[in-house]
Amino acid sequence: MPDLADPRTLYATPPFDDQKAIGMPGAAEKMNPAPDHGERGYVGSGKLKGRVALVTGGDSGIGRAVCIAYAKEGANVVVAGFSNPEDGEKTRALCESAGVKASYEQADVQDPAACRDLIDRVVGSLGGLDVLVNNAAYQETRETLDEMEDELFDRIMKTNVYGPFYLSKAALPHLKPGASIITTTSIQGYDPSAALLPYATTKAAMNGMTKALAKLAIKSGVRVNAVAPGPVWTPFIPGSMPLEQVRQFGSSTLFERPAQPIELAPLYVWLASPEASYVTGEVYGATGGKSPV
Repeated sequence: MPDLADPRTLYATPPFDDQKAIGMPGAAEKMNPAPDHGERGYVGSGKLKGRVALVTGGDSGIGRAVCIAYAKEGANVVVAGFSNPEDGEKTRALCESAGVKASYEQADVQDPAACRDLIDRVVGSLGGLDVLVNNAAYQETRETLDEMEDELFDRIMKTNVYGPFYLSKAALPHLKPGASIITTTSIQGYDPSAALLPYATTKAAMNGMTKALAKLAIKSGVRVNAVAPGPVWTPFIPGSMPLEQVRQFGSSTLFERPAQPIELAPLYVWLASPEASYVTGEVYGATGGKSPV
């Protein structure tokens, strides 16, 4: 048997003294320590061979880890992003190196027409769609309600809630029985931080949307589930949080560290695979022991 690893020290632990502020939307190459997306460590076993997966927000963070894991499991992957095409192209290349078809598509999920066009492009170029991962999101922190601009609230709501609605609505007619829709929610949907009020609001909404959509989609044989992460070391963190919070990020979990993106990806693989055939309308927490999800 292989040696077991202590999960408390398996990945980088705070304090993260060398991380600099990078601004939103952030970039993976500006993170210190570098996040682990499974570029080298993840080993696939053909769980998604031949399937077509579209992952929004696939350019970095959890989205990149999911794209890489799907590719290593044999899926053809469409990496969708908006603000950081360089990171998106890097994710595409990492997926392609696994021996599958991979492409990068730029799309603003706030725009319903762009969402419909994205689905049409994926179906047209790859002959169908089997897995939709609604992972694209946006956040910024504000210390007071007065500082939470109407325009910021609108942007977060449209990206995090409207986008998944538009994409799921456009995708469902193309999804065959056995296909999946998977959404990234958050511990913020259950245990909201005051400074992340708009973001937390959207994640609570997505928990509800997941359960309601599951009841509609199962009529087509399509399963709908969600993953609710806790603190994960992604570009959002140094991109949107004060450095004093970044320095100790994840230290309040039972592991006393944040998750790395690759630690979330296996949940997305399982939910998209035939092994999860009796699972729909569920929200799976991966919070480091912090949430009653």
